[in-house]
Amino acid sequence: MAFHRRRNHYYNRFRSILPLICSISGALLILFALLSFLAPTPIDSNNPQHTNSLYARNGVVEDTIGQSVLHIPKKGRTDRDIWSSKNSLYYYGCSNASIKFANADAVTQPNRYLLIVTSGGLNQQRTGIIDAVVAARILNATLVVPRLDQKSFWKDSSDFSEIFDVDWYISSLSKDVKIIKSLPKRGGKTWIPRNMRVPRKCSERCYQNRILPVLLKRHAIQLTKFDYRVANRLDTQLQKLRCRVNYHALKFTDPILRMGEKLVHRMRMKSKHFIALHLRFEPDMLAFSGCYYGGGDKERKELGAIRKRWKTLHVSNPDKERRHGKCPLTPREVGLMLRALGYSSDINIYVASGEVYGGEETLAPLKALFPNFYTKETLASKEELEPFSSFSSRMAALDFIVCEESDVFVTNNNGNMARILAGRRRYFGHKPTIRPNAKKLYRLFLNQTTMSWEAFTSKMRTYQRGFMGEPKEVRPGRGDFHENPHTCICEDSEAKAKKDSGPGKYGKGYDDVLGYNEPELPDPDDDGYQDGPQEKEQFNGTGMDYDGITNEEPELEEILSD
Repeated sequence: MAFHRRRNHYYNRFRSILPLICSISGALLILFALLSFLAPTPIDSNNPQHTNSLYARNGVVEDTIGQSVLHIPKKGRTDRDIWSSKNSLYYYGCSNASIKFANADAVTQPNRYLLIVTSGGLNQQRTGIIDAVVAARILNATLVVPRLDQKSFWKDSSDFSEIFDVDWYISSLSKDVKIIKSLPKRGGKTWIPRNMRVPRKCSERCYQNRILPVLLKRHAIQLTKFDYRVANRLDTQLQKLRCRVNYHALKFTDPILRMGEKLVHRMRMKSKHFIALHLRFEPDMLAFSGCYYGGGDKERKELGAIRKRWKTLHVSNPDKERRHGKCPLTPREVGLMLRALGYSSDINIYVASGEVYGGEETLAPLKALFPNFYTKETLASKEELEPFSSFSSRMAALDFIVCEESDVFVTNNNGNMARILAGRRRYFGHKPTIRPNAKKLYRLFLNQTTMSWEAFTSKMRTYQRGFMGEPKEVRPGRGDFHENPHTCICEDSEAKAKKDSGPGKYGKGYDDVLGYNEPELPDPDDDGYQDGPQEKEQFNGTGMDYDGITNEEPELEEILSD
C-alpha cells in the first residue's frame, strides 16, 4: 500500500512539471534551428581562397581565417618611398647601334624576302614582331610587315596597321632592316612563299643552317607560328636591335594611344600615384595551370572540363604546382601582398583583367583591401570604348598603356604581358614592378593563421627582396631577354660613385628596406625550363611542342599571352 502511494506521488509530481519540460525543449529546438540557419556554410579547410573573409571595421580591414584574425591597418608605411627607387637614378636605356653595325642598304641582299605569321594574343605576337626584325637581319633579307594571328584562341581580326603605327615601324628601322608592306609580284604574278616553321629559340647559326639555304633557293619564305623563335642569347648588336624595335619602333596607332592616355589621365586626376595590377585569374588560365583554389567539386568539374581542350596535358598535382610557385596568386593574396608591402587602403588601383573565375565573389577580398578599384570599363563610357571593344588585342593595348604608365606595376603571374612590361619599365627608368615570389609566398599564406600582421608584413618584405623591379635584381643573361634587357641598360657609374662616396641625400628607397638579390629563376636557355608561355611544353610529360596542336585547340601560348 505504501509503495502505491509513493508511485502516485511521483506520478503526480511528474505531471505537474511536464509542461515546463516541454516548454524548455521547444525553446531549445527553436534556438538550435536559428543557430543552424545563421551559421556559415561548411568550407574546405584546404582552400586558400574561401577559408577566410575580409571585412572592414572602424577603418581597419580584418582577415578572418578560422579562429585567427589579421588586423590590417588602414594606413601604409610612411618611413620610405614606396613609389620609386633611388638606385634607378643611375641606370638608363641604351640601344643605339654601334658604328660597326652596317647599314641595311649595305647588307640586304636582293631576292631575299622574309614573311612572318605571328601567334597568340597581343603580347605574344609582340615578341614575334620584335624577333622578326632580328631574323631578317641575320638572313640579310627584306622583311615584309608581319601578319597577325587572326584565327586562334583570341579570334581578333585586326591587322598590323590597325594596332601598330606601320609607317613609323618601317621608317624608324630603315637603317637596320629593309621593311616593305607586301611581297612584290613576280613576273606579274602573285608570289607564293615557301611555308616553314623554325624551332624555338633558334640561334644565329640555326637560322643560317636551317632557313638560309631554303631562302637562297626559293627567294621568299614564310615562317609560321612565329613567337619565341629567336634565341635568348644573341650577339650584343642584335640584342640592341631587339631593344630598338621593342622600345622605339613599335608604337600603337594614334586612336589607341589617345584612348590609353585618357585612361591614364583619369587615374591621375583621382590621385598623384596609382597602382596597375595585371590580374590573370581567368578560367582558362586556372585550368591550364592545374592549380586548385578550394571551390570543391564544382571547381574541379568546371576547370576539368576546360582542361580537356588540351589533349596532351597530364593530370597534375595541385599541391605540387603551388609549392613550386606555378599557381597565380588569388586576388585576395595580391591584395594582402600589397598591403603588407606598405600600400594603404586609400590608394587607387587600376586592374587589367579578363573574366575572373568566380566573378565578384572572387574580387570582393581585393576590393575590401583597396576600395578605390578601377578598370577601363569604369573609367570610360561604352561609346568611348566601342571602337576597341570588339577586338581583344586593341583592348589589351589600352591596358598595356595604363600599366606601363602606372607608378607601380603589379602582376599575379609571369605571363607575356607581365614580362614585357617588366623589361619595358626597366628600360625606361626602373619604375617599381612587383612580381610575387610565389614559391615562398605559398608558405607564408599557408601559415598566416599562426602569426600577427606585423610578423606577416616582415616576412612578406623579406620574401619579396629581388622581386620589386630594382636595378641588377637579376644577373645579366638570366631570365627572358624581353623581361631582362640587360644588354640595353647602362649605368652612370660616375654619378653613382659620387652618391656612394657622399652622405645619403635621397632618402630611403626599396633597396634600403627590401634589399635585392637574384630571384630564384632558372635560365630560360637551360634544358627543361620554359618560363611562362612555353612552361608546360617541357613539363607535360610528352615532350611535345604545342605547335603540333591545331588552331581549334587553344594553345598554352594563346591562353597565357594577355
